[in-house]
Amino acid sequence: MKFLKVLFFLICIFAAVAVRAQSSTELKKQRDRINDELEQLNRQLDETQKNKKSTLKQLNILKAQISLREQKITVINGEVRNLDSQISENTNTVHSLQSQLELLKKKYADMVLFAYRNKSGYNKLMFIFAAKDFNQAYKRLKYLQQFATYRERQAASIESKQKDLHIKIVELDKTKEQKHTLLLDQEKEKDNLGKERNDQSVAVKNLTSQEKQLRKQALAKQNEVRRITRAVIKAQIEEARRKAEAEEAARLAAEKARAAAAGTTVTAPAKPVARKTNSEILNATPEAAKLSNDFLGNRGRLPWPVASGAITQGFGSFTTDGIRSESTGLDIRTNEGATVRAVFDGTVSKVQNVLGSWLIIIRHGEYLTAYSNLKSATVAAGQKVSTKQSLGVAGADGVTGDTMVHFELYKAGTPVDPKIWLADR
Repeated sequence: MKFLKVLFFLICIFAAVAVRAQSSTELKKQRDRINDELEQLNRQLDETQKNKKSTLKQLNILKAQISLREQKITVINGEVRNLDSQISENTNTVHSLQSQLELLKKKYADMVLFAYRNKSGYNKLMFIFAAKDFNQAYKRLKYLQQFATYRERQAASIESKQKDLHIKIVELDKTKEQKHTLLLDQEKEKDNLGKERNDQSVAVKNLTSQEKQLRKQALAKQNEVRRITRAVIKAQIEEARRKAEAEEAARLAAEKARAAAAGTTVTAPAKPVARKTNSEILNATPEAAKLSNDFLGNRGRLPWPVASGAITQGFGSFTTDGIRSESTGLDIRTNEGATVRAVFDGTVSKVQNVLGSWLIIIRHGEYLTAYSNLKSATVAAGQKVSTKQSLGVAGADGVTGDTMVHFELYKAGTPVDPKIWLADR
């Protein structure tokens, strides 16, 4: 029963050591991962600072660095706690081994003293021959043999305990050294954290002075994009209307010519023909009408203009810094270098550079889609495009520095909320 208790105790100790080892390994992996992310952010920050401009992107990098730095300090604290526990356990083990070693040495010394006092062969023989009978003599002989064997085992045990003690002391010193290294790393991270917080304060001050000007520039650019988009759409409608009116005039002229040749007159309508709506004009041809119908049939299922992204500004009115503005589309933040793509089949109506970025407008029957803030364009006006075909690459937002594309959707010249037309994510 006592053996089972000892065995259970040893199993518990080994399990606790294994769990702690696993925990320490996981903490080290976390620390290494955070170091890699910090190095990447440092490179991005260096690139940003080379431009000698404080931008929101720089501030976002600093915020991310501070967050990671705090995480790393927390991880180091966890590692230090594990090492403290390991140091405490190893210290207890060293004390226990020292106590066992002292006890073994004392017992061994007593045996050596006893053997010294009885080292004479005559005394041993007298001890054997003084037995009452043969059995007792045999037992006394076996006792002397076992005593010698036990003394040898005790000497071996002392040597083994000394080796175990030396290993534990080396392990304890190594653990203390690891803890010292971690504490130095922790102090370094705290210093870096303080510096980054100071840099953050400076960046915030710089951004505060620049932000209003940047927002004014961004708003002016958005208004220019909106003006050009509406002008293009209006021109499309007017061109289609002129074409329809020219066709109608040609048809009437042909009827009059035929009537004159036949000696009859063309009867004028009793009341003026109603002016056609924009939808009727844009859907004047069977091809345009079919494309409009197909586009409408995909409402709520259109692919996004970028493969991955998040809406940062929706459709409708919004207020920034007390300035009320109107958004006729969606601002979609995406990944750097993201491809901007057509959401449906159509024909490119316009490709134009607006204040340093590209605007692309595509007609899908009576529907038109507009893609702005592209840093490059890969299509040309008059070109037919298919669903998800690349139009260019998304550019950086002038205020935040994030990669962003602005997407608008018009029906017969009227802006509609694009979000209800896009597929759910």
